[in-house]
Amino acid sequence: MIQKVTIKQVADALNAEIRTDENAFVSDVTHDSRQAGKGVLFVAVRGLTTDGHRFVEDVMRRGAVGVISEFDAPENFQGAWLKVADARRALAQAAAIINGNPSRDLKLVGITGTNGKTTTTYLVFALAEANGEKGAMLTTVEYRIAEKSELAVRTTPEASDTNRFLRHAIEDDCEMAVMETSSQAIDLNRCDDLQFKVAVFTNLTRDHLDYHLTMENYYSAKKKLFDGSLGEKPASSVVNIDDEYGARLANELKATNQKVVTFAQNNSADLTAENIEVSLIKGTSFVLKTPNGERNITSPLVGKPHVYNMLAATAVALELGYDLDKISDGLKICVGAPGRFERVPHDGDFAVVVDYAHSDDALLNTLKTARELTSGKIITVFGCGGDRDKTKRVPMGEVAGNHSDLVIVTSDNPRTENPLQIISEIEVGLQKTNGQYLVTSDRREAIHQAIAKAKSNDVVLIAGKGHETYQIVGNDKFHFDDREIARESLENLKEI
Repeated sequence: MIQKVTIKQVADALNAEIRTDENAFVSDVTHDSRQAGKGVLFVAVRGLTTDGHRFVEDVMRRGAVGVISEFDAPENFQGAWLKVADARRALAQAAAIINGNPSRDLKLVGITGTNGKTTTTYLVFALAEANGEKGAMLTTVEYRIAEKSELAVRTTPEASDTNRFLRHAIEDDCEMAVMETSSQAIDLNRCDDLQFKVAVFTNLTRDHLDYHLTMENYYSAKKKLFDGSLGEKPASSVVNIDDEYGARLANELKATNQKVVTFAQNNSADLTAENIEVSLIKGTSFVLKTPNGERNITSPLVGKPHVYNMLAATAVALELGYDLDKISDGLKICVGAPGRFERVPHDGDFAVVVDYAHSDDALLNTLKTARELTSGKIITVFGCGGDRDKTKRVPMGEVAGNHSDLVIVTSDNPRTENPLQIISEIEVGLQKTNGQYLVTSDRREAIHQAIAKAKSNDVVLIAGKGHETYQIVGNDKFHFDDREIARESLENLKEI
């Protein structure tokens, strides 16, 4: 249950200057003015697009008990005012205190990396269930407490939302929780003061450089999950040492005497996989080798990238004290996250796959998997998001051109950018290859064209949006699901 916390207790924890009634009780904390109400503390955060101070009068009218800010209180302000050095940091600290530090009462797992976070999160959740533990998870796709689920708003919620979610998980008798921890969320203090039992590093490849600017900054943000920058260090860290940044991280953590559990396919590690076989029909099989023994695994997940995800999830499960036989059973039935190399079922003799790959490395891994699985051609449909990292557009064009037999370049979520301008930047990469490509800015038409061109044993890969059920054009967001459009195209084929 939520604790009764006074303004003074919050102020003392934040080392904040305080003005007004110190004994007033706080029931919640938020950065979102729409959540403000009686007993709620509002944190006025200066964001990338708006300033929370604009809503101070509104939240006080709604009954908020006070405001946390980096500035002095306005003249004639009525209510509690806590002045702090860093509002985002204060939001995380206050959220943990007011919600009773819920992360300390759960076995909390944090997963970071460019690719694989979502599937690994789903796998860890499934392995907890296989071992009889009630769990919760925060993912790019959904926020789930046991069987109760809601669509995700963002990959890693704000600290107030996360702590409230974890408190609800405890109230629902959950024993563990697993969450994706994005680099931007870490950098924006959303994960501060969370106590992780296990932290996971999947890999680090080009992405989000519009935000981080350099790969070194990107790596440094990820490392904060492991080195104690967010609060206490995790009890153990699970790291992919086939990845160059992962190998570096493992060495740096070991140098400070932290517990590191390594996994790999190509190097000697604590957990490895041997005799990997991949089939579009049968899934993926391999010999799982762990410090606790070996098991033969046959998983419905398709592709070697998913073997990394299964190794990571197994390492986490062992660190949580789960039984290896039950882990093995869980891996054999978990279908992973939606939109991750998800096959669109149909009666034809070619495959249609939807995947979330939206960086050059993710697209490369997905195309390699597709190449292993088909004796026919690969037809790739993809675009790049607008108002996002532009540096990956040329490399994604190169990857698509080099590893596809035909590329249909189209729109992703163009947002406020001109779709044709985004496509022209992707074309620069395609023109560095000998690959054939077509252009249409209409994503629906691109999917229709790709499926209409598919022949026996081909693979149609629709990349970039995965589980998303919307498209953003300008400032408008409307329903659009690659899987639905693919099924629509397949139905059209039957009528021809």
